[in-house]
Amino acid sequence: MFFKIINISALLAILIVGVGDAAHSAMTFGVVPQQSAKKLARKWGPICAYWSQKSGLDIRFATAPDIPEFERRLANGVYDVAYMNPYHYTVFCRQPGYLAVAKQKDKRISGIIVVHKDAPYQHLDDLAGKTIAFPSPAAFAASILTRTFFKNAGIPITPKYVKSHDSVYRTVAMGFYAAGGGVVRTLQNTEVAVSHELRILWKTQSFTPHAFAVHPRVSQADRHRILSAMLMMNDDVDAQSLLTSISFNGFATANDKDWDDIRALSIELLDALIEQ
Repeated sequence: MFFKIINISALLAILIVGVGDAAHSAMTFGVVPQQSAKKLARKWGPICAYWSQKSGLDIRFATAPDIPEFERRLANGVYDVAYMNPYHYTVFCRQPGYLAVAKQKDKRISGIIVVHKDAPYQHLDDLAGKTIAFPSPAAFAASILTRTFFKNAGIPITPKYVKSHDSVYRTVAMGFYAAGGGVVRTLQNTEVAVSHELRILWKTQSFTPHAFAVHPRVSQADRHRILSAMLMMNDDVDAQSLLTSISFNGFATANDKDWDDIRALSIELLDALIEQ
């Protein structure tokens, strides 16, 4: 199958340095860097190839070195299409105007707190005074939701930002931190040797998941082509392994109002980024 044949080196050449010259001839699909660039390229590169073949567009995978840089690139409209967390969407739909077209099918997102499987902690209160690992300040479920609960519950913690979900899981598994924030999907996708050392201590309530959103410069016709290619995967037997690789069971059409539950939280962490 053609879409399984991906030149990882070529992908990595664009994903770290940005879009560069490739933007003149290709449509860039930016993925929030919850995991390492190499792992994301391996998972999303073949999916971009599938979408390209089905849509007739040249869609190329890209990401950023870390989540704060990804946020800056979203603010600057670097990506034509982007997979961004729910909070990111509520910010960057305002400026530069990304518009959601799809989301993960039959999915709600929750934050989780993980601890080492042999750790004595049984309740969040047990983590009072501990250093807790998080991917980044504006990682929605893994950081914003979990830290908000600690704050509202009056449980003092010291946050440590380690750049990615994988780094959270790895450092907690190695005993560097008492606990860490993440989401179930990335925990399932991390190395088995790491995930087997962890257990979920607590989970937040659920919200609308990540958005697949297009920049306003993308034409309406191309938006429809991209969405159609995504939805084709739901019933394409040959595409099921691609969906499994990212722990998706399919895609669903999305509307901007789907993220009103996030807006109701009145989060302002990134407001300064779009007001510059």
